[in-house]
Amino acid sequence: MDFKELCNKIGEQNIDKWEQSKNGGGWINKKAKVAESVFVGSNAIIFSAQISDNAQISDNAQISGNARIFGNAWISGNAWSKSPLFIIGTRHSLTNTKYGYIKIGCHSKTINWWNENVKFIGKIEGYK
Repeated sequence: MDFKELCNKIGEQNIDKWEQSKNGGGWINKKAKVAESVFVGSNAIIFSAQISDNAQISDNAQISGNARIFGNAWISGNAWSKSPLFIIGTRHSLTNTKYGYIKIGCHSKTINWWNENVKFIGKIEGYK
């Protein structure tokens, strides 16, 4: 992806704060620490992290926060760069099961589905 496509994906950016990986063509923010041995695929984006050794970041992965990736790790697709939300203490737990999805009890649905069906599922499950 070129810099214009990067901006379309994550919002307007200053090109001086980004560099394209020489090993894969993905985009790396200059505040991230990424070894030259790391493969960053052409659609991957590294916002901030420490990545070393023979790690491979590919597909549409986006890495941010205080992530530390090393060894022979492979990160791809819609991988979580931070731990997903997980709430317990009620009758059913709530968690992010994958990007854009929430699981409550045994029901894993999109966030939009939950917004549209909250009353219906609440009635079925006996919520008040």
